[in-house]
Amino acid sequence: MSEHNPEHSPAHDPARAPAAPERLNAAADRLADRFRAMPQSRLLAPVEGHPSRAAAALALAGRLAVAARALEGLPPLPVPDCGVFAVGDQIAVTGHDLALAAADRPAELAAALADLDRTDRLTA
Repeated sequence: MSEHNPEHSPAHDPARAPAAPERLNAAADRLADRFRAMPQSRLLAPVEGHPSRAAAALALAGRLAVAARALEGLPPLPVPDCGVFAVGDQIAVTGHDLALAAADRPAELAAALADLDRTDRLTA
């Protein structure tokens, strides 16, 4: 008889698990850390649809902030451009804010995770 190991079930596969705030926090932190470690030359290099990687990251932070504020019933506010070396922190803060606001809304969490993934691939 073979034993069933629950850690190998689809429910324990992070890629197939339902969107959860912890997943959004982890994804935001990973991308934020990548931007924090990125040299200025890469931050300033253009990517498709944006004048720079930093601009793409700032646009992502803006979308995350708008989504979080909408879930909280607040009007959108722009995320300020604090310079290329701040975009990693801006992704982390807005990602964590959205994770809190969308804690019980898997569809919004999944959409944010997809947006983070798109930006990660775009700016790789």
